[in-house]
Amino acid sequence: MKTTETPAPLPAESGARVSEVDLPPAGRPTVRKREGNVLNVFSHGILVIWAIMVVLPLVWAVMTSFKDDGSIFGSPWSLPDSLHFDNWARAWTDANMSDYFLNTVLVVGGSLIGTLVLGSMAAYVLARFDFPGNRFVYYLFVGGMSFPIMLALVPLFYVVNNMGLLNTIHGLILVYIAYSLPFTVFFLTAFFRTLPTSVAEAAFVDGASHARTFFQIMLPMAKPGLISVGIFNFLGQWNQYMLPTVLNTDPDKKVLTQGLVQLAASQGYKGDWSGLFAGLVMAMLPVLAAYIVFQRQVVQGLTAGALK
Repeated sequence: MKTTETPAPLPAESGARVSEVDLPPAGRPTVRKREGNVLNVFSHGILVIWAIMVVLPLVWAVMTSFKDDGSIFGSPWSLPDSLHFDNWARAWTDANMSDYFLNTVLVVGGSLIGTLVLGSMAAYVLARFDFPGNRFVYYLFVGGMSFPIMLALVPLFYVVNNMGLLNTIHGLILVYIAYSLPFTVFFLTAFFRTLPTSVAEAAFVDGASHARTFFQIMLPMAKPGLISVGIFNFLGQWNQYMLPTVLNTDPDKKVLTQGLVQLAASQGYKGDWSGLFAGLVMAMLPVLAAYIVFQRQVVQGLTAGALK
């Protein structure tokens, strides 16, 4: 016997009365939408205020570097009447910013390469191999991040002096490497733990050594993390002032931060404020360029360590 099921009549067709409890409240979506709009406006407002606080001083410094001394004090917030490129030339030659810039490139370049090589090797071993004292060594590096550099200046001075590395470029490079290693090892250890172990195991099966597996397989896979920690180390080493002031007193081997302080101190006698701002912008440009070029890799490296 075949039966035919007929659908239940709609409330409108059957005339049945639907209670108000069964219907969704009409005002609830509107309230949620308003709350979302308020949060968006608040968050975007905070971001706009933060962007203004960060960008405005940079734009003002760049704008001031092209003014003459009279315009800097007479109309500090106005645009320059003409671009005075002689400020940059005067700071580059007369204030010896070219020598300071070259010394900084040598010190930061050497220390950055040494920090990434040594830090990545140590982090790979701590992340991939279990051996007695593994966690102890790891926590030693973590503890080095919390050690105040002020407490180490006096013994560090005598150690560097006894080794004959005082007032030398390579001595400053070694100190920068030791200063940056704790954070580098801490950051890269967490990053190497997120990389797949199957690739390294396949390399071992094919007969690759530990060194070849690290340099040809694991290190290229850790490129986002290396770029991220490299940017952070570059910023810290480029702007470092305390260590070169204590360990590098030779006028011919000073770095940019020391040169800017010396240039600022001399303004009390010469009043070359336009040259000072030109030198300040010279010191800022490499940092801004590095972050603009590698900003996507920095974000990828920061987020990749948190994802499996």
